[in-house]
Amino acid sequence: MKQSKLFTKTTKENPKDEVSRNAQLLIRAGFIDKLMAGVYTILPLGLIVMNKIENIIREEMNSVGGQEIFMPTLQPKDNWLKTQRWDSMDDLYKVKDSSGHEMALGPTHEEIVVPLMDRFIKSYKDLPFSVYQFQNKFRMEMRSKSGILRGREFVMKDLYSFHLNEKDLDEYYDLIAETYKKIFKRAGIGDVTYMTYASGGLFSKYSHEFQAVTPAGEDLIYICKNCSLAINREIIADIKACPGCGQNDYREEKSIEVGNIFKLMTRFTEPFNLKAMNEKGEPMEILMGCYGLGLGRLMGTAVEIHHDDKGIIWPESIAPFRVHLISIKQNEEALKIYNKLKNMRVEVLFDDRDDVQAGTKFADADLIGCPIRLVVSEKTLKEDSVEFKKRNESEAKLIKINEVVDILK
Repeated sequence: MKQSKLFTKTTKENPKDEVSRNAQLLIRAGFIDKLMAGVYTILPLGLIVMNKIENIIREEMNSVGGQEIFMPTLQPKDNWLKTQRWDSMDDLYKVKDSSGHEMALGPTHEEIVVPLMDRFIKSYKDLPFSVYQFQNKFRMEMRSKSGILRGREFVMKDLYSFHLNEKDLDEYYDLIAETYKKIFKRAGIGDVTYMTYASGGLFSKYSHEFQAVTPAGEDLIYICKNCSLAINREIIADIKACPGCGQNDYREEKSIEVGNIFKLMTRFTEPFNLKAMNEKGEPMEILMGCYGLGLGRLMGTAVEIHHDDKGIIWPESIAPFRVHLISIKQNEEALKIYNKLKNMRVEVLFDDRDDVQAGTKFADADLIGCPIRLVVSEKTLKEDSVEFKKRNESEAKLIKINEVVDILK
């Protein structure tokens, strides 16, 4: 992409109404735009990142047998009455049409997916089974002060699994836990993300969160120094010895929740009478698990973890572009390099703007945060070279023009 064609522009000053670093940097760099508290427009650069995150998640969900669907955002009140959550869920947005018919804007999709599965799950031969989606969620979040980490409207991947017995549910639950670890590793935050015991709420005694350690975190977790499992502060009093290794030696860290998994058991299948026949033709209650992961939250977390005082430092796997090519004054060689990289399918943002000073171009490159910066100028061309610099390194070096293609293969 040529930067001169990008309709968004960078800004030098932090937005006055944002205190979180992820929102400040993403807005300044032109990845997102704030509409109101907890609601953001995802701009072209941000959508590239979100799509990369989505594709990583989709590949991993498909690898464990998940089948992708897309469920409605508008949900009937009757379904929520059946699960007794219409009046008990504080953050539920309720809407009414001109005829007085009440509906919910979906904060989650158990009330939809369970009656949907009742049409297709009839016997033990249909199980185990799992479906997932990428869908907008709406939650009446009154603490919308953490940028895209805590929103009122956001995109979530939610996976739902269905099982005939607890052993099968346990095995799939553990498989998803390991798959989540792969997702976070691929997205560049795996080294600081810990599987964390948390309250199971109304569903079970415990659930699990995945918490990424950062000083910007709103949560507090206690990480076992021996095996690296963690415990959320809300249940630390209930768990003395580490569930993983039995030790009792923790370190305290601030963190951001980037995913969660629950064993729902029959909490939602029972109200809808979702059952399947076993081998003997007897109706069996179906057990259920759910597994959530917010795309915007993951993007915001990556920014909180990977940045410096100049801007974002994207992990290569989710960066908007692999290369930021800067032309200092218009020159044919920069355009040739740009076309070569495009032909090689190297993702490249080409700063071809002729009305912007070099210092501003460098500052924009640091703010946007692509992994590699290439600079073509009169000075480098005298050496038949380009300047090569990684965003996470302080030193730049000259490489020959004819070596650029090989280095970026």
